[in-house]
Amino acid sequence: MEAVWQIDRSLTVLVCNLAMIVLAGVFLERKVVKNIAVGSLLLPLLMKITPSFKVTDNELLAVIIGGVLMGFAVALLYRVNASSGGTTVPPLILKKYFYLDTAFSLMLIDLTVILMNVFVAGLNAFFLAAFSQVVTALVMRYTEAGLDLKYQVQILSNDLLPQIKEALLAENSSLTVYDVVGGYSQTPRQQLLLIVDRQDYGRLITSIHEIDPQAFIVTSQVTKVHGGKWGM
Repeated sequence: MEAVWQIDRSLTVLVCNLAMIVLAGVFLERKVVKNIAVGSLLLPLLMKITPSFKVTDNELLAVIIGGVLMGFAVALLYRVNASSGGTTVPPLILKKYFYLDTAFSLMLIDLTVILMNVFVAGLNAFFLAAFSQVVTALVMRYTEAGLDLKYQVQILSNDLLPQIKEALLAENSSLTVYDVVGGYSQTPRQQLLLIVDRQDYGRLITSIHEIDPQAFIVTSQVTKVHGGKWGM
């Protein structure tokens, strides 16, 4: 709007945000709408009164810095069910009704808007803006999930599970024992489950394979652990 009709961008943002407040009022809870309204009205005001200046003349570096700051800020807003308006509102609606990931849906929406702007801004601006959205989505993911990721490990062994269990307990590993039944053989057996830090995972697998090279191990990534040894 500013490039084509010289309309102040803060005014454009305000109009779009008012429309998003109405949309949020239709589909979201009243408390969430209030949070969105505050952010939607503050953003254009701050855009108007805050002076604009270049932090760097390097376009790629500017895109990376902007993407990181945007991702961190939006993730924090989403954590408290708030938004700064604009394209950050639809992901909240999509999450409520379709359980879509907010970082992914925001990236798709912003990429659609950027694509529509390619004829005005050009391909170079399009690729830079698209890259910025990818950076934003990645930062949002890590901000929401945290950087202290852990692994959940499930262990089965035909004959040597007691020895594996004893070795893990000797290393002060907290574990849980489940009674399970083989789907094909219908044979009852036990399964070990434990949570480990990423830096301890390789050593754990090595220890298990030293006892039973044929042990069946399933590993999945865990974002958060609450309670017990890993309580947060």
